[in-house]
Amino acid sequence: MTASFLPSQANERLAKVQSRIRAAAQQAGRDPDDIMLLAVSKLQPADKIRELHAAGQRAFGENYAREAETKVAELSYLQDIEWHLIGPLQSNKTRGVAEAMHWVQSVDRLKIAARLSAQRPPHLPPLNVCVQVNISGEASKSGAAPADVLALLEAGSSLPRLRVRGLMGMPEPGIGDAATRAQFAMLQALFVEAKARVPGIDTLSMGMSDDLEIAVACGSTMVRVGTALFGARPVN
Repeated sequence: MTASFLPSQANERLAKVQSRIRAAAQQAGRDPDDIMLLAVSKLQPADKIRELHAAGQRAFGENYAREAETKVAELSYLQDIEWHLIGPLQSNKTRGVAEAMHWVQSVDRLKIAARLSAQRPPHLPPLNVCVQVNISGEASKSGAAPADVLALLEAGSSLPRLRVRGLMGMPEPGIGDAATRAQFAMLQALFVEAKARVPGIDTLSMGMSDDLEIAVACGSTMVRVGTALFGARPVN
């Protein structure tokens, strides 16, 4: 069993991250209200999510489809909670995700987008999706190649049960601030081009616990923070 943290810790950690976002936005001449905080709850127990929700956090991101579906069911009584899938999605797991999640940020090919659209229940609003972009060029990392992103956004926008919102990306880890900034700037440029070509694009999801200030300076509208909110992930 993983011990929960006290509600006071949840409040303190959330306040610290929110303060970092406000300071980064002000430094960049941006409105802090234009930047959404997504709490990455991957591998964290439901009690920690409940405590952070009680502190005021509403949007939570999961990496694994099955884990996400289990937590959605367990915490279904929290009716104002918003669930994002941010990890790679296999085609054989799209149905449960289409039925349970509010957002999928890791769409990287049209096959996945089409399955999500076809499997989204008609009584639910369209599923919000972002195209994940492999901005680092790492062979081991998921995401569409930058050259393929605009066509994928346009094709996804024609699917009836999806609402295409924007782009998500992660820089190569451990490369230093300057190189991280360069990769974020490349994604921002692609985002600007996407907004000019595809209606409804409004989300640039980039930045995590260690680099959210750089991401905000580069135009991020959503930062995905796990460790700074929850502490270290439990060891399985």
